[in-house]
Amino acid sequence: MKIKQIIIASSLLVSVASFAQKDELKALKKIYAKEEIKGADLVEYKALVAKLEPLAIEEGDKVYAEFYKSMTPVLEYFALDKSMTPLQIQMAMMKFVNPKAISNLATGLNKTLDYEKKVGKKIQTDDIIETIGGIKPDLLNYAIRLGNEKKQKEAAEVLYGIYQLDKKDVDNLYYAANYAVNAQDYENSLKYYKELKAINYSGEKTFFVAKNKATGQEENYTKKEERDNLVKLGTHINPREEKEPSKKGEITKNIALILVELDRKDEAKAALADARKENPDDVNLITYEADIYLKMNDTESYKRLINEALLKSPNDKVLLFNLGVTSGNANQLEEAEKYYKKVIEIDPKYTDAYLNLSDIILKPDAKIVKDMNNLGVSAKDQKQYEVLKAERQKLFNKAMPVLEKALELDPSNEVVKSNLKSVYSFLELNDKIKAMK
Repeated sequence: MKIKQIIIASSLLVSVASFAQKDELKALKKIYAKEEIKGADLVEYKALVAKLEPLAIEEGDKVYAEFYKSMTPVLEYFALDKSMTPLQIQMAMMKFVNPKAISNLATGLNKTLDYEKKVGKKIQTDDIIETIGGIKPDLLNYAIRLGNEKKQKEAAEVLYGIYQLDKKDVDNLYYAANYAVNAQDYENSLKYYKELKAINYSGEKTFFVAKNKATGQEENYTKKEERDNLVKLGTHINPREEKEPSKKGEITKNIALILVELDRKDEAKAALADARKENPDDVNLITYEADIYLKMNDTESYKRLINEALLKSPNDKVLLFNLGVTSGNANQLEEAEKYYKKVIEIDPKYTDAYLNLSDIILKPDAKIVKDMNNLGVSAKDQKQYEVLKAERQKLFNKAMPVLEKALELDPSNEVVKSNLKSVYSFLELNDKIKAMK
């Protein structure tokens, strides 16, 4: 008898909770449906959301509880004083709109859309679509503002949230990936680029351009009819088309480069091989792949790829400069010197090539100094000291004209000045030090 009573009591509790949550849902729906949301409405709305969440048991109730909770920042947005300037609205939004809130909003809305599609009842579907269209412009402005403030990681997260709200606008995912790379948030940027690749995003577009007669500026339009109508009205002139090329190759390349940054070499090699299929003439991809093999101490593969790159672009000064950097980092000093000299031969005004060449020339100096410091005071050691001193003088004399040329090309370069003063000081060229001062 007692067991039956317990079961009946439990059933009553469930029924009470069910009635309670229905009441909360009705009250939330009533506030949500208001044409104008005020401060008191928001306070009540938030209290109802908090009360409903632990009560929701059935699938539908859980979905709508999450829906109303995720919509909280949207109601706060609509409660803003619309007489404020756009900048004031943006500043106010930052108090309650953040990357996490946007992500939660996207999750809540998408779950509601999926549920209503499954049960075949459009209770909130139309309103959700309208809401997304209404808030997207301000969310995009918010993301741009974050980017301008150098908060690129946050900008990427906001853009990804906007993409989740409206997956038809894939450009937002592409820009989210770019912002994430700039923020060195490599895990998320890799996730975004892989998602772009999975959906076969190309980003190819045709812009319909015309010059605004009033401002003198060229303006882009995505619809030809819109541009043509302005030309007919006489407000715009010089209509033309501008095509934006496919970004597929760039996306594949960036995936490979991020994997290199994350030190996932085997994955990077596979991604680079994939990238090279799409970009067979991209010399940079060959050098990136070569760099991976160098990091793996596979010098044969490294040299093979470098020779392949040079065959494709023998007079590419940027490629040769990068090869100089890579060779220098690998302590292949003769190779590095050869590349920097080739750069200077192609472009005699390439200042960084002179500066890096001087560093390569002077690189053995550290070991010479160490050897000199380890010598004793015996006659034999003193003789060796003079030999090493002569070697240093030879290095400094070789580096001096290179640094002087770099200073001639860039007189304000403090690194060049400092290095040149050190050379003059060692060679006891006091007149030249005075002339620099």
